Amino acid sequence: MRRQASTRRDGWEKTIEAQGLAYHRSAHPVHLARPYWDEGVQYVFTMEEILALESQVDELHGMCLAAVEHVISAGRYRDFAIPDWVAPEIEASWRRGDPHVYGRFDLRYDGRGPAKLLEYNADTPTSLVESSIVQWFWLQDVHPGDDQWNSIHERLIDRWRELPLQSGPAHFSWTNMDETGEEAMTLGYLQETAEQAGLATVAVAMEDIGWDPRALRFVDMENRVIRTLCKLYPWEWAVADPFGPQAVRQQVSMTWIEPLWKMLLSNKALLAVLWEMHPGHPNLLPAYLDGPRDLRAHIVKPLLGREGAGMRIVTPEGAQSTEGSYGAEGHVYQEFLALPDFDGWRPVLGAWVVGDEAAGLGIRETSGLITDDSSSFVPHRIAP
Repeated sequence: MRRQASTRRDGWEKTIEAQGLAYHRSAHPVHLARPYWDEGVQYVFTMEEILALESQVDELHGMCLAAVEHVISAGRYRDFAIPDWVAPEIEASWRRGDPHVYGRFDLRYDGRGPAKLLEYNADTPTSLVESSIVQWFWLQDVHPGDDQWNSIHERLIDRWRELPLQSGPAHFSWTNMDETGEEAMTLGYLQETAEQAGLATVAVAMEDIGWDPRALRFVDMENRVIRTLCKLYPWEWAVADPFGPQAVRQQVSMTWIEPLWKMLLSNKALLAVLWEMHPGHPNLLPAYLDGPRDLRAHIVKPLLGREGAGMRIVTPEGAQSTEGSYGAEGHVYQEFLALPDFDGWRPVLGAWVVGDEAAGLGIRETSGLITDDSSSFVPHRIAP
């Protein structure tokens, strides 16, 4: 694994915008000189490294599914700050085998040892367009003879074909709170893969979804019953909304992507449960719910935090925090192992899972210790 300088393509901004990355300016802080999509550098891997990472991601995903079964069987919902009234519906969703489509592991990896799990974005993962489409076309333009760990697009299409969906169109829903366009473009891309799989689809804003009190079903603006809903609206927000009880109790008559049981995988309490179940596992960092215990250096993560907000790093040299309103739900205390340093930049590997198989890689890097909305996306390739 190495970081290597690249020459940017002429007109690269218009190229990536035409490929769906229309939000590369709006989703990135305007004061930063470095663009969000930065093809001025790339990461280069060997095939042996990629095959090892793929195997480790498959194993991590299997461990996470086993952790869901453990949490449900042991009734450990309060460790995840899940309301009591939601717990039975999570169990029912899991026992039914409500289908899931995709997720993204965030990993620490330096090419010299096993990847370490930082978190699992299992409910509302983003950076999908850049991982699946934009960096693939970059590879074809710049290194057409090389390979890339990237079967995301094909696997998404195959996954839609596998799902036991009800009749009627699948609805893809963004929220009007999305000011950058990232959510709308991500859902638009997911909708495109579903259409390529042969599904009829409809786009709708979350705010335009209504409730039919006579039919006891959600409906769209055309008064069509919604039988399949793909959303990037987190379940922890949904259960707290006025329509939360209806959404939770509609699990049996609707297909939700992602399903309700994914609340247990998108919550950072998962990190502590995994360490309890697999202490010393080479792909895990020690993590606890009751405090840092004997960790020499640790990071405090809100259970439901996003984009690196509300975190606190504590080391023998001192402490530093990021701003954010998350944390009222509780925290997990994970061993702090700084991201590897490549020429002053620190990458986080976003390893994608589609269905139950590793599917590809996207990389974001930062000059700091925590990946946040100021981090840039950098393409990768596999050297021949």
